[in-house]
Amino acid sequence: MTRVLIVEDERPLLRALAMNLVARGYAVTEAENGARALTALADHQHDAIVLDLGLPDMSGVEVIRAVREFATTPIIVLSARNGSSDKVEALDLGADDYVTKPFSMDELLARLRATSRRAVAADESVVAHVGSVRIDLATTTAVDQAGKAVHLTPTEWKLLDVLLRRPGKLISTDTLLTAVRGSTEHTDSSYLRIYFAQLRRKLEPEPSRPRHLITEPGMGYRYRP
Repeated sequence: MTRVLIVEDERPLLRALAMNLVARGYAVTEAENGARALTALADHQHDAIVLDLGLPDMSGVEVIRAVREFATTPIIVLSARNGSSDKVEALDLGADDYVTKPFSMDELLARLRATSRRAVAADESVVAHVGSVRIDLATTTAVDQAGKAVHLTPTEWKLLDVLLRRPGKLISTDTLLTAVRGSTEHTDSSYLRIYFAQLRRKLEPEPSRPRHLITEPGMGYRYRP
């Protein structure tokens, strides 16, 4: 079942969209603001996002920017703004499609199907190695050189999913906290030190001298193949 996150602050429209999608066999998560949307994405995997640009706590553009730091989930933007500059900004930041209000449900469903097909075609599994451990993000399996499974927690998988998909790239602390918690608000960045210490004990040949899961002091973390 395709799971869709709808982010819309107009409650009647949010309910109407949810009811229509559920009636057509979709699983739906509802969010009335950006913070709830990011939390929902951190808690569960979604196949698509339908996102209003005009949210009460942050702009939809900020949500797109945050999502694209850790996920490739297809995003369809909904907005009453019909200026080309708004569309260009949203698309440049990583939105996959743009629907201007008012719109028909049939149009939205067609665009949702199209973006989902493109996402399936483009979704390539990522297999990486940290030390002697082979990690497959698609199947969420980690196996050491002897063929023994390495147990990783859901939080550890979220961190690896962000890092291993961007080998060599510096990933900021805020981006990682968003991936884990859905938001940086009320979240102590020292938690990341604990998580990475656990990961290094499980994956690095010499946890005290990590070669793959690198800390960049004051900035973030990096996966070095």
